[in-house]
Amino acid sequence: MTDTPPPTWPARTVPCPACGQPARYAPDNPWRPFCSARCKQLDLGAWASEAYRVPDPTPPAPPDDTPPH
Repeated sequence: MTDTPPPTWPARTVPCPACGQPARYAPDNPWRPFCSARCKQLDLGAWASEAYRVPDPTPPAPPDDTPPH
């Protein structure tokens, strides 16, 4: 067995999901894919306050005030 180092990939620059500024997508950026700790925290806060929601296509149930037969 040989001790070969893991492959290294070139760093990429991607737009920050929160603000759109360029962000380095590499192991040396601890906030990747965000550009800063602030943007990462803003995104986490949006998730926590349920700002990101998937719409539910199920129609609401009709009221259950019909008399029994």
